[in-house]
Amino acid sequence: MQTIGVIGGMSWESSAVYYRALNEWVKERLGGLHSAKVVLYSVDFHEVERMQMAGDWDAGGKLLATAARALESAGADFIVLATNTMHKVADAIESAVAIPLLHIADSAGAAIHAAGHTRVGLLGTRFVMEEAFYRERLHARFGLDVIVPRADDREIVHRVIYDELCVGSIRDASREQYRRIIAELVAQGAQAVVLGCTEISLLVGAEDTSVPLFDTTAIHVRAAVERALAGAD
Repeated sequence: MQTIGVIGGMSWESSAVYYRALNEWVKERLGGLHSAKVVLYSVDFHEVERMQMAGDWDAGGKLLATAARALESAGADFIVLATNTMHKVADAIESAVAIPLLHIADSAGAAIHAAGHTRVGLLGTRFVMEEAFYRERLHARFGLDVIVPRADDREIVHRVIYDELCVGSIRDASREQYRRIIAELVAQGAQAVVLGCTEISLLVGAEDTSVPLFDTTAIHVRAAVERALAGAD
C-alpha cells in the first residue's frame, strides 16, 4: 500500500472527515485490521483564509508548497489536497515536489462523466463558483457544462461555509437555503450537483435533492485509496 500525503486544515472539520473516510474505505477494501497509510500536514486555516480574502494566492501557493515538500520528505507517494478552493494553487504544489498531486476536480469530473451527466450545478466557496480554475477544468477535461447559483445565492453559500460549516455549526435554516438553491440549479437544467467544497457534505446529502449529488470529499477519498492500493508493493 502506498502512503497518502494529505494537506489538511482547510478546515480541520473536513480534514477529520478525510482521515476517517480514508481509513474506512481501506478497511472496506481490505478488511480485517487494515487502515490507511497516511501522512498529514495540517495548516492553520486562519492564515490561509486571510490570504484568500486578500487575494494573495502567491503566498497561499508558497505555504502549501512547503507542506507538500514536508509530506514528500516524510515518505508520501502522492498528495491529496483536502480542500477544493486551494486547488487554485495546484500548480505551485505540483512544481514543488516530484510526487504527483491527485487533483480533486479530476476525481470529481471522472465520476460525473462516468455517470453520464453533461450539465451540472456547482456549489462551493465564491472562489470555486466564480473563478475559472475549477469550472474550466471540469469543462476542458470532461466536457461538462457547469452552472452556478445567482450572485446573491453565491454569497449565501459562501457565508455558510466560512461562518458556519468551517467552525462545526450545522443549522437547519442554512440547510433549507441550500435545498432551495440546489432546486433552482435543477430548474436551470442541472442533471446533478457538485458539492465543490469539502464541508458542504456536513450540511446536505442525497435526501436534500431530486438529482444526484457528487460529494467531492467522498469521491476524492475513494480515488486516493484506489491509487494507494493500485501502487501496493
